[in-house]
Amino acid sequence: MKTLFFALVVGAAALISCTKKENNFQPAENQVLLLKVDYLSNRFEEGRVLPFSASTTTFTTQVIDTPPTDFGSIKVMYQELNEPIFYGTIHWMGLGERRYPEVMVDESYFDKVLTEDLRMPLNGFEDIYIHDTTSSYSQAWQEVQKLVVVRQFLESNPNEKVRVFLYTPSVGVGNPNDWDWYFILKN
Repeated sequence: MKTLFFALVVGAAALISCTKKENNFQPAENQVLLLKVDYLSNRFEEGRVLPFSASTTTFTTQVIDTPPTDFGSIKVMYQELNEPIFYGTIHWMGLGERRYPEVMVDESYFDKVLTEDLRMPLNGFEDIYIHDTTSSYSQAWQEVQKLVVVRQFLESNPNEKVRVFLYTPSVGVGNPNDWDWYFILKN
């Protein structure tokens, strides 16, 4: 009985360890990190490392914006590969939803650094889809730059700009409670 209990504990610990490691950056040739931060609270909520099988020497994002008359959408593409990074619907007087990536990883699976130093991208940020120019994502960035995976991406590609956009699935009488900042980092 003790052997069975020990095997279950060791197995559970290994499973938790593997799950945690899967969600931290493991160097690969071509990956993009997508992070979601709540617009009002600036709390990091979830993220995802998106792997791409082909590699490129440049990284350009293309935003395909379909403004909502009743229903619209925003799609962010990895232009060189014609691959999606993000897709979300937008509803006029309603609520759209993120459709791609379908699954993101909860913030609890991301390791955080214990230091208080602030890390910024050397070449700054590129605002790829922000309609309200009075909004600031600086506090949102302060939250995600504490993530180990963000620092690893910044170190692996120090000259790359961080892309940022504001996803507003509700417009018209939009509710900022539904809005989120998204940060895109390329390794």
